[in-house]
Amino acid sequence: MSRSWNALSLRVLAGEPLGRADALNILSAPDDELLALVDAAFSVRQVFFGRDVNLHVLCNAKSGACGEDCAFCSQSAVATSDISRYPMKRVEEIVAGAREAHRLGAVKYCTVISGRSPSARDMETICEALRRIKAEMKMHLCVSVGLLTDRLAAELKEAGADRINHNLETSRRFFPRICTTHRYEDRVETVVRAKAAGLEICCGGLVGMGETEEDRVDLALALRELGVHSIPVNFLDPRAGTPLAGLSRLSPRDCLRTLVMFRMTNPATDIRAAGGREANLGALQVLALYVANSIFTQGYLTTPGQGYPEDLAMIESAGFRVGRIEA
Repeated sequence: MSRSWNALSLRVLAGEPLGRADALNILSAPDDELLALVDAAFSVRQVFFGRDVNLHVLCNAKSGACGEDCAFCSQSAVATSDISRYPMKRVEEIVAGAREAHRLGAVKYCTVISGRSPSARDMETICEALRRIKAEMKMHLCVSVGLLTDRLAAELKEAGADRINHNLETSRRFFPRICTTHRYEDRVETVVRAKAAGLEICCGGLVGMGETEEDRVDLALALRELGVHSIPVNFLDPRAGTPLAGLSRLSPRDCLRTLVMFRMTNPATDIRAAGGREANLGALQVLALYVANSIFTQGYLTTPGQGYPEDLAMIESAGFRVGRIEA
């Protein structure tokens, strides 16, 4: 069977879009074929990204007190999770975080705020921080601020944002099971507006919420249709105090199969092993580097990661290298 997975990677590299049946076959492949799957995905990853691993750093600039009811989120209106809750950080704090990210060699620094959409004061703070960071250092800047209008997207672009993060989270079919305070279509519209404003699009989802394999494939194909530039693949690490607290984590093998499926459906797209990487992949975490070409380091929004020194050691021990911003 390993020969057929290699044949599949050759078809993908020849420009043949991966179909739904092949995507589902990847997700249902037996454990005995896991390494063959990873090898096939690595051949695709290597063509487009070599052995570079791009580091991304998050800045949780406003935490908690969100009015939305996303079932997975510890910051949502329906969550009772024990997390740090604080209002918008000062411009100086956001800029200081960018300096630290730059020191670590991050190619992307993403400022994230909780809430449905940014207030006028939020926008003022974020835009001023973007301008100061751009004036001081060479770094690609991403913002994740919720639903956007055309005007808000244009303001962020003008202030220096290179990219917007706004995840679809899951398939159109499954989305109402995890959120009722806004629609799947609202998320798609934000992506379209940001793209029209000239912003790159970081858009992915969260797996392990009880969705089917078909839902995962639907998400991957929707992202391909939208032509996004980066896909963060998050793995649910159930948070106490959220509606999904009782779910079990995915197995490391399921996580790897899911990453392979996203790589094969979106071969030239930045694929990130994102939130829940350490908790779900466990001892197989390093194998994700053979499929995904980027990771978050220094932790996530409300949970810590394994740490920058450990991430760097993992990258180097596997023979990969930290990617750099092109001159």
